[in-house]
Amino acid sequence: MGAATAAALGSQTSEHVLPKAPVTVKTRLQNIDALRGFVMVLMLLDHTRETWFLQVPVTDPVDARTILPAIAFARFAVSFCAPIFVALTGLGVFLFHRTHTLQETTAYLFKRGLLLMAIEVFYLSPIYWGIAKPTLWLQVIWCIGVCMIILAGLIRLPRPVLIGLGLVIVCGHNLLDGIHLTPDNPFFIPWAELHQRDAIALPFGLVAKVSYPILAWVGVIALGYGIGPWFAPDTAPELRQRRLVILGLALLAAFVALRLNNGYGDHPWFTVEGSPLRTAISFLSLTKYPPSLDFLLLTLGVGAILLTVLERMGDAPLVRALGVFGGAPMFFYILHLTTLRLLYHTAFAIWGPNKGPLFGLDSYGWVLVWYVGLIVPFYLPTAWYSRLKKRRRDITWLRYF
Repeated sequence: MGAATAAALGSQTSEHVLPKAPVTVKTRLQNIDALRGFVMVLMLLDHTRETWFLQVPVTDPVDARTILPAIAFARFAVSFCAPIFVALTGLGVFLFHRTHTLQETTAYLFKRGLLLMAIEVFYLSPIYWGIAKPTLWLQVIWCIGVCMIILAGLIRLPRPVLIGLGLVIVCGHNLLDGIHLTPDNPFFIPWAELHQRDAIALPFGLVAKVSYPILAWVGVIALGYGIGPWFAPDTAPELRQRRLVILGLALLAAFVALRLNNGYGDHPWFTVEGSPLRTAISFLSLTKYPPSLDFLLLTLGVGAILLTVLERMGDAPLVRALGVFGGAPMFFYILHLTTLRLLYHTAFAIWGPNKGPLFGLDSYGWVLVWYVGLIVPFYLPTAWYSRLKKRRRDITWLRYF
């Protein structure tokens, strides 16, 4: 896959492959914000389900034989969020580095990484899971923070070495799946943080639950950084788009080949007797924690193609609207999680538990109604903050949120 893709990307570009887009900073970079915004809006769907429908558990990967099909396909849709966002984080670091020194970039990555880790531990864990449970949930924000700190060291490597390292990690980390350490092993804590989703006992009765082991995500952020030159001002739009399409198609072809082989890359899929729909769900049921090779091939392949689609759409209203969410992702992330928890606790206080110890809705359809109804209310404050960031570039701390 790597050699064929590299050869294809190095070939001459015909101007008739894709229509030219205006060579402006706005059209060159707005698609990045738009794609980031797209996955943020998808993320809202999953968090709305976790707020109002948590009484219906969702396994990883989902069980095609028992899961509600609507939840299965919604879960499949939101699976694109983390891989695309982490890859775009790496790409964003490259674009930042183009206008800043290595020392400035390294300092920014360290400070931003530590801030994200602190937000996860000291704000998101208490507000989302409740202060009564002494649990630190090391989820996606923690993972991105750690990956940014690691990337601060990796950007010193030559770009081909960095890309090669990213490919080795992404393609090879499933070889480590058979290694399972127990808490009495001296390497248990670092291994749980790297590759084994597990709970870590901490002093004072605290427990840290590693939801996003970081190893595979380090490979993703490194590869996102690696394609950065494709977005340089001197790269023709048609060349960038052609490279992204070829990359996306190559990743999707590799996903299909590996998945049909039903061997390396993820848990095997299976045929559900008498149900083509559930068989399709099984085929698309991929492991996210930690992300399998098949999971990353599919999601990053689609992400590369979506970047091209959004760039070719130019300054369309949809692109601008998605770009609002993508221009202030941390603000939107904190805003929507905080609001959802306040709504949940308000409902719980008024009506009490109705689904065992939880409050929940009776139908997943109502979850979708809540999801659609919340998009505009979240858009308005996010748009305000996004405009503030652009207007007040002199306020340094705004770039960290």
